[in-house]
Amino acid sequence: MTSQSDSARHFRALHKPGEPLLLPNPWDAGSAKVLASLGFKALATTSSGFAATLGRADGSVTRDEALAHAADIVAATDLPVSADLEDCFAVEPAGVAETVRLAIASGLAGCSVEDYTRHGDDPVFDIGLAAERVAAAAEAAHAGPVSFVLTARAENYLHGRPDLADTIARLQAYQEAGADVLYAPGLTRSEDIGQVLREVDRPVNVLAMPGAPTVGELAEAGVARVSVGGAFAFTALGALVSAATELRDQGTYGFRTGTAIGREATQKAFQ
Repeated sequence: MTSQSDSARHFRALHKPGEPLLLPNPWDAGSAKVLASLGFKALATTSSGFAATLGRADGSVTRDEALAHAADIVAATDLPVSADLEDCFAVEPAGVAETVRLAIASGLAGCSVEDYTRHGDDPVFDIGLAAERVAAAAEAAHAGPVSFVLTARAENYLHGRPDLADTIARLQAYQEAGADVLYAPGLTRSEDIGQVLREVDRPVNVLAMPGAPTVGELAEAGVARVSVGGAFAFTALGALVSAATELRDQGTYGFRTGTAIGREATQKAFQ
């Protein structure tokens, strides 16, 4: 078994601008094992995908549940795992730092902290408080022997605030506060991603989503990491809906033509 310190150092080393780390997001131990068997080098949890397994919407999982789930994903494979811990389940910096300390205790190699407030009328923290939250998280992340990788997320584009200048200012503030990786989910224009890369000096993660540049194009631009969020989880649920709808409405079994891929993948991964 790989030690947590070695795993975290390896995870940090995988962030190479121009050679993007493909960071898929499993939603349970089984999907983690399958993704590991397919050759991915690291994994990340997905808050929305995990919430769906509990029959809940994103944002409704507790800190204890998220950390227990993250520990399950860590235990499923030998790959480094980073956790999507949303807003770190706290407003004040001290609470954010405590969540990071608990994340380290869960065996993770890294985690993320968002500047999303969970309030639709005022969705993003004031930049000053947001930077203080990142600074507290970074202090906790870097205080011990584990080379824990902290990702700071600027959430503007996911919450109706497509303000590139403010997003870049936030990422720069989070860099100064000690974040190891920077992430502005929702950016899809090559020009915007390129400007972010020019304005910061940390590895940048891009969310794979419709309209975004291909992995090859992101590599050429200098992106260091590409993740998928809940997309794989909801792709699987979409296949379930399609199969169940065929059975209910047509009474046919065409959906079984795709089961061989899944069965073979699990047999290989679960050995």
